[in-house]
Amino acid sequence: MKWYPFRSFAYPFFLFCFIIFSSCGSGNKKKEVVLYDTYCASCHLPPAIDGLPKHIWKDNILPEMGARLGIRDNGYDPLKDLHFGEQAMLLEKGIYPFSPLLDIADWELLRDYIIAMAPDSLPDQQSYNAAKPLEGFSKQLISLDDKDQSLFTYLKYDEEITKLRLGDLTGYLLEYDFKTDTLIPKARLASAVVDHYDRDGLSFTTSIGSIRPTALSTGQVYTWQNETPMAMPLIFHRPVHTLVEDLNNDGKKELIVSEFGDLTGSLSLLWDKGNSTYEKRILLNQPGAIRVVAKDMNQDQRKDLVVITSQGDEGITILYQKDDLNFESEKVIRFSPLYGSSWFELIDYDGDGDEDIITVNGDNADESYVHKPYHGMRIHLNNGENQFEETYFYPMNGASRVVAHDFDQDGDIDFGLVSTFPDYATRPDYSFVYLENMDSDSYTFDPHIIKNPDARWFLMDTGDIDEDGDEDIILSAFTYGFTPAPKEFTEAWKEKKVDLMVLRNQLINK
Repeated sequence: MKWYPFRSFAYPFFLFCFIIFSSCGSGNKKKEVVLYDTYCASCHLPPAIDGLPKHIWKDNILPEMGARLGIRDNGYDPLKDLHFGEQAMLLEKGIYPFSPLLDIADWELLRDYIIAMAPDSLPDQQSYNAAKPLEGFSKQLISLDDKDQSLFTYLKYDEEITKLRLGDLTGYLLEYDFKTDTLIPKARLASAVVDHYDRDGLSFTTSIGSIRPTALSTGQVYTWQNETPMAMPLIFHRPVHTLVEDLNNDGKKELIVSEFGDLTGSLSLLWDKGNSTYEKRILLNQPGAIRVVAKDMNQDQRKDLVVITSQGDEGITILYQKDDLNFESEKVIRFSPLYGSSWFELIDYDGDGDEDIITVNGDNADESYVHKPYHGMRIHLNNGENQFEETYFYPMNGASRVVAHDFDQDGDIDFGLVSTFPDYATRPDYSFVYLENMDSDSYTFDPHIIKNPDARWFLMDTGDIDEDGDEDIILSAFTYGFTPAPKEFTEAWKEKKVDLMVLRNQLINK
């Protein structure tokens, strides 16, 4: 989410570490090396200064970074528009110190250095000249109601009931039946529905609380009793995903909640104490958790957890399960905090028996909004010891979702990509890209696009919705205007009222 309108650059304290490191050759090397060692002992992966244009550094990033260092540069007040309770919480956690953490003269030197070194603009992406119109799929547009806005925050095709599960910004959990073209409301919760689980007599629904970035914990996870959702007596900080899994094979399901949060957040474990009561423990104490998958990654017969995080320390972490639901974490992929990590898939891309990782980066609904050449899809191959090498990159502005499947059933993995933040002004057709795999070994893909997007696409899933033996692709719309789009598109979207786009695979029907 961010895939939601999240801030993927909401933890800029680490920038201070990088700036000090970058300026070590500017004449005060000894002093700045000491500062670097002092403040950056546990720094995250530093961003490149040329990863953002000058005006974004100057107007957005540097004022916020100064505030994290206790400096109100040019009157910038990070608490100005926040509720009193949220202000108090941020101050209590020390996010914005009362006193400067470095000398004002040093801050001005570092600020001016960054502004001087930053480029005026970023280079353009270079991969937008070979795409063909989408083939092999037939497009079906679906309007579920007469509203001119689509605000779906959850999308999942359930193969068992052969229905599409949906959640929206207003708190509704819904089911859509493709066969009868029927939309069925199941419940209305207190806030936007972002996840739902319904298996083996257990049902859990997750609502985010506040869709906007906040320090307040108002999210909820609901259990269902007699088809009625009941909120757990626990609080969650903007949860966006809940994995339900029996991790230790004791016959009870654990819940692993990705609390995306904002400036703070966590990955949390809930275990069943009996009588459907749960106790909560933090597994990963950092913001930005988006999605977690359970998989035995080291072949020790225990289910491990693979999680993607954004919000500063971006990348993929594996939590290896030990005894008594204890875990040992290892960061196996790291990205610059500019990247805006959005999603991942765990698949054996090269067929060698271990799990590879596919990532997409492109969250762009934040204070660093600009089209970024490093946004896109990446393939990370596993060497068999959970060491991952990036072996392929497909540039795509604002990439936010990926699905991986052998859609044409020729023995290799194809990809569907969605961008919630494409370059609508010059390349609007790249809001969805289908990458047909032509040669896995050489990473040769044939990209296909759909002309003129029928909506602002947000979420994506796959399933054999027509039960003809091949995999279809389903996209849902989110027309909330958190980034700019040309008026001709926004007006057309309101008129069309498209909620879903189904790409029906024509493989079996050929």
